[in-house]
Amino acid sequence: MALQKKKTEMRNQDPTERINNFKEVPYGYNKEEAINEAERCLQCPKSPCVNGCPVNVPIPDFIKALKKGKIEEANDIIKSKNNLPAICGRVCPQESQCEKVCVMGAKNEPVAIGRLERFVADSMLDKVNISADAVADKVSKEKVAVIGAGPAGLTAAADLAKEGYQVTIFEALHDTGGVLRYGIPEFRLPKKILDKEVESVRALGVDIRVNVIVGKSVTIDELFAEGYRAIFIGTGAGLPRFMNIPGENLNGVYSANEFLTRVNLMKAYKYPDYRTPVKIGNRVAVIGAGNVAMDSARTARRLGADEVVIVYRRSEEEMPARDEEIEHAREEGVIFKLLNNPVKIDGQEGRVFSMECIKMELGDEDDSGRRRPVPIEGSNWTMEVDTVIVAIGQTPNPLLTSNTEKLKTESWGGIMVDDRLATSRKGVFAGGDIVTGAATVIQAMGAGKKAARSIIDYLTSKEWSGKN
Repeated sequence: MALQKKKTEMRNQDPTERINNFKEVPYGYNKEEAINEAERCLQCPKSPCVNGCPVNVPIPDFIKALKKGKIEEANDIIKSKNNLPAICGRVCPQESQCEKVCVMGAKNEPVAIGRLERFVADSMLDKVNISADAVADKVSKEKVAVIGAGPAGLTAAADLAKEGYQVTIFEALHDTGGVLRYGIPEFRLPKKILDKEVESVRALGVDIRVNVIVGKSVTIDELFAEGYRAIFIGTGAGLPRFMNIPGENLNGVYSANEFLTRVNLMKAYKYPDYRTPVKIGNRVAVIGAGNVAMDSARTARRLGADEVVIVYRRSEEEMPARDEEIEHAREEGVIFKLLNNPVKIDGQEGRVFSMECIKMELGDEDDSGRRRPVPIEGSNWTMEVDTVIVAIGQTPNPLLTSNTEKLKTESWGGIMVDDRLATSRKGVFAGGDIVTGAATVIQAMGAGKKAARSIIDYLTSKEWSGKN
């Protein structure tokens, strides 16, 4: 039988329907589609896809099991490395990681690894196959604190619990998931999926305490005094950046962080059932072109905006968002004004009315490897808008670091660590966006796994050689 050259198509909700609801857009594979796609895997001996995955999932092994219809075995293989596969199958940029180096992709389309991971994980979501009983014989009296219930914290906690450590996660918000809950819309990551994944971490015996702000409610020193032998900081990068242009203080200007938190975590899309109003009007401008910008723009369309415009200072080639998210945004009627940059926001009676932009052209490459945008003199133009959403990145919230003595930080606010993710404080480790700045979910998970291994080594050896 001839090898199928293209990925097995994944069915999506029709764009004309989905802009009126918050249901998940891709339907995912059924069993027949998943096995059909799994047949495309060449089972190549060098398996570059494994090294392309930040948590080194044994990809050919799980696909081989899936081909045989052994879904539970495939799930066990994935979960040996990835504690949150149903999430990763949805939001990981596989096209720039495991699928990018897939041998099949040399002449054809790479194997749809992410879609297969999603199928396997979804098939097993109601079967939590690891429980606290399974690790009871390993239980240690040593306690480890994890700060933050996002992807880095959940991963570190799960790996530590599997080795028998008594793990407590302290989360500042009233619910778990971090950016997975407040930052990613329901139509990309349903909260019921996130809840199931968190449940599997809890089933390992991990204690999760919400509404605890480490740095205010309790300090690092107090956690050590309570008997925690090691601490992992995985608080992410939740402080929004702004453009610092006139008019950003007007009503109707949101950071993407606030906008998405109101909608996702506080359920503004269900107003008035949930009393979190978000007034956006008919014309919305979203500044930026990453995944957060696409999430904001697509959310605004679902909230009823007639015209949603992405304003980005570079060209399409430089847009950092996933191709799939850009395609979905276009299908949903989002307009792209590329090579443009805002310079001023004007208002009437304290509320946004219009935004002045300037056209840009691309010059030489900057430090990021992308061509630097240069303003074109005299090219200013104005667009009428009711709402502006700023989605140009996030930085770490300084609340914890500023209230923790002897914890060294970078000039931009990230925590300094060594190659084992050890900080300048004995027994304290850090990883994820709080160390690297805003990155991907799977990279944060990779940091959580690495930190867990380092914590185990430290507690086993009792030797400390952290960053000074």
